[in-house]
Amino acid sequence: ALHVSTLERENAELQSKVGEGAFEGMLGTSPKMQDVFATVRKVAATDVPVLITGESGTGKELVARAIHRQSQYRNGPFVVINCGAIPENLLESELFGHEKGAYTGAHMQRKGRFELANGGTLFLDEIGELSLSLQVKMLRFLQEQVIERVGGRDQIRVDVRIVAATNKDLRQAMQEGKFREDLFFRLSVVSMYLPALKDRADDVLLLANAFLQRTV
Repeated sequence: ALHVSTLERENAELQSKVGEGAFEGMLGTSPKMQDVFATVRKVAATDVPVLITGESGTGKELVARAIHRQSQYRNGPFVVINCGAIPENLLESELFGHEKGAYTGAHMQRKGRFELANGGTLFLDEIGELSLSLQVKMLRFLQEQVIERVGGRDQIRVDVRIVAATNKDLRQAMQEGKFREDLFFRLSVVSMYLPALKDRADDVLLLANAFLQRTV
């Protein structure tokens, strides 16, 4: 009876911690994660670009969604594009859209992710995979808030909050000439680093219990 009572008490304490440590779908009571949550709250009140770094699986998209939901853009769309999952020759059209006849197979005008995200947030995952030519177009948007569709000449103004993420070392990429320094500083007005689970061991039991509760 004492053993069962102890287990029940520990379970109740863990469930309480899950509730206390939850923030916008993320869990963490460790100091490092509490710092992340605090930064999300602060940066969400602005409209500046945010660069999220960290290893794969640390929850960069979850943080981006939290920033969106806490921000003035919350009622707008949250649009995601993985810059490393789309071939370079198609990525420009995916981002900026294209006009009819811009290239073989472009049978109609098509809006890109920037226009689809108008009034909301565009999450650029794996931003470190952008080619140098696309980095120039990205920089122009960040400077002027306008885009041009592929094959078009009209400047289209869009109101989009940019949140980017990468698991690469962009400073190393800059030294190697693979990432523009001016784009890096435009994207990283606010930089957030997400710690890996091994660096926040205090959250392991909390997360394990949360996942266990979901499977019961």
